[in-house]
Amino acid sequence: MKVHVIGGGPAGLYFAILLKKAWPQTRITVFERNRPDDTFGFGVVFSDETLDTFETYDQESYRAIVGHFAYWDDIEIHFRGTTHRIGGNGLCGCSRATLLKILGRRARALGVEIEYQHEISPLDPAIRNADLVVVADGMNSRWRDTFADRFKPHVDLRPNFFSWMGSTRPFDAFTFFFRETEHGIFIGHCYQYEPQCSTWIIETDPQTFARAGLDKLDEAASARFAEGLFAQELQGHRLITNRSIWRNFPTIRCERWVADNMVLIGDAKATAHFSIGSGTKLAMEDGIALYEAFRSTGGRDVAAALAEFEARRREEVEKTQHSADVSLVWFEHVERFWNMDPTRFAFGLMTRSKAITYDNLALRAPEFVRGADRLVARDVRALGFEADVSQPLAPMFQPFRLRRLTLENRVVVSPMCQYSAQDGTPNDWHLVHYGSRAIGGAGLMFTEMTDVSKDARISPGCAGIYNDAHEAAWKRIVDFVHAQSKTKFCLQLGHAGRKGATKLMWEGIDEPLEEGGWPIISASPLPYFPHSPVPREMTRADMDQVIADFVAATKRGQRAGFDMLEMHAAHGYLLASFISPLTNTRRDDYGGTLENRLRFPLEVFRAMRAAWPDEKPMSVRISATDWVDGGLTGDDAVEVARAFAEAGCDLIDVSTGQTVADAQPVFGRMFQTPFSDQIRNEAGLATMCVGAITTADQVNTIIAAGRADLVALARPHLVDPYFSMKAAAWYGAVGIHCPPQYLAGKEQIFRNSAREREEWRDLRLKAKPKTHRDTWKEAAE
Repeated sequence: MKVHVIGGGPAGLYFAILLKKAWPQTRITVFERNRPDDTFGFGVVFSDETLDTFETYDQESYRAIVGHFAYWDDIEIHFRGTTHRIGGNGLCGCSRATLLKILGRRARALGVEIEYQHEISPLDPAIRNADLVVVADGMNSRWRDTFADRFKPHVDLRPNFFSWMGSTRPFDAFTFFFRETEHGIFIGHCYQYEPQCSTWIIETDPQTFARAGLDKLDEAASARFAEGLFAQELQGHRLITNRSIWRNFPTIRCERWVADNMVLIGDAKATAHFSIGSGTKLAMEDGIALYEAFRSTGGRDVAAALAEFEARRREEVEKTQHSADVSLVWFEHVERFWNMDPTRFAFGLMTRSKAITYDNLALRAPEFVRGADRLVARDVRALGFEADVSQPLAPMFQPFRLRRLTLENRVVVSPMCQYSAQDGTPNDWHLVHYGSRAIGGAGLMFTEMTDVSKDARISPGCAGIYNDAHEAAWKRIVDFVHAQSKTKFCLQLGHAGRKGATKLMWEGIDEPLEEGGWPIISASPLPYFPHSPVPREMTRADMDQVIADFVAATKRGQRAGFDMLEMHAAHGYLLASFISPLTNTRRDDYGGTLENRLRFPLEVFRAMRAAWPDEKPMSVRISATDWVDGGLTGDDAVEVARAFAEAGCDLIDVSTGQTVADAQPVFGRMFQTPFSDQIRNEAGLATMCVGAITTADQVNTIIAAGRADLVALARPHLVDPYFSMKAAAWYGAVGIHCPPQYLAGKEQIFRNSAREREEWRDLRLKAKPKTHRDTWKEAAE
């Protein structure tokens, strides 16, 4: 087989090494535009886990790499005069130039041909006529761009500017420096990669970049400017440049990685932001994955191998890119967190990409996590609660107050439609559903969206509170919850709008009823699906009736005994249809600007607030983004939240999307939490987050980092009503309420969990990821 590799970077070279080792008869030629001694960039970063992989696939290059790296275990964060050092990270730095020389020597020793200073045209038939063409020519790939119609690349040029520099200052930890100047905030990402050599990636936002005049400075002058910024941190050392231009990071994704006999790997295929240090890792793992694809398909069938590579590799790459996206956004908005307590700031930095969590950090750096726990406890004490700061509870079990309502903990049973009511009346199913979850120990529980009129229902099975029978049925459930638990109960009121008169969820989500429907209304006459009924555009009389319905339902909720009230203004339902520009095309005072689009939802909220007891809190659920270009954004959500807060809202329930049928949400763990984070820390409002949050560990991470005040879980509570009780046992929160009928079970689970947690901690500490420090020391000696 004849193989041409375009680009002599880590991805292409490592694939060539592995393929040549497995099939020595294969003729492999690597074409590299640069000279072998050209050095661009400074250091690259690998984790212990990545080094394990290299050791498995090629011992010789692995030993050469570990013989030339600088190893560290700690991350150090310098912020506003404080220093936090967090251990247990197992990272190493290696010179990029040295890495390329190691891989190049290894490839040539195996018989791979490497042609340096050889610029290859993507249209050269002699190159493309190989059996396999591996395109590994980096993020500025000419091949990817030439065949853009085949690979369909998308480039997201991020707003922050960065420059990759170096220094002779040594480091014994991966170090972050945060420096506030008259121009704005600058960030230094620094690490040592060999003796007396360290990488300095300096980053700032576009406004600071412009105010500092960096766009007018050449490479040398910008380095001198940066030396002045970080003079204290450089400790007398100078900054070194090597094509250290200021630029914006391009996040690259391709719809396809394969076209005929061509395959993209490394940065040509996909990039991951430098803040998670995975660029070279991804590139070399691409080489491994492509080799494995050939191995699993017999080594000769190029088409089968390339199909296998793309099918199996894509998920891992996209997961890494998602982590990188979340990480880079944190750095782009660092000003949002600037006034945080330094411990919370450091905790947020460590957990920004979701790869590291509260439990993970508790094993790596227990004292650091105890500091975060103490900080949450101090915040709680400042609110007037009795909180043990010396031996604090885990963050999720700290109390919280909204007006005069006190919640025992931060766990919330999210509103979840049951589609099981009869003519709007909740029944025994609802009694068991809500009663069991209240007994499970959550601090707060929401009803499903409860409709304010018969025509406000989503489906025939939706619950309502618009007649005396509904009110009595809800009171029965509320009374049980209050009698048997400490869980507070919130009534969520809503109107389906254009998404009404649809089938039950398990019969077809948002699909219109084939018979038995009712008239639907909305901000504008726009159907949800093309085949959905067209709603009537609301008149002033309709608005007045809807306000009256919400107020009547509010009063019924008070008589039923609910502790809290929420207005549903999310997910494309009636009130949300006014807020989003995608569903509101009105030309009157209720359409156009965001201020106008908020006018009717605010009228409804103010009327509800006036009818609801002043001592009881109210929340509003919003969709913080529509996940569609031209729809609501996170910045819009901040303004929406502020408007409701000014009207008397105590908590913003932050959800996203479901506004239009063609939305493209970016799913993942805790995928909606960043919007809660933005609203909470930009608007200074209490928030509740929801969305793919599944573990107590994630709840603690969110609360400790200051991304939300309350955390709502839906699906975990569907299958485990006792989620909170089990978490309390695991974290030793003995004060959680338990009905006397179940006390024996509580005592047993607390005993067992205490023992299991100790065993878990001991096992995790004994089974730490293999460290390559010893190998490094042996190689150095």
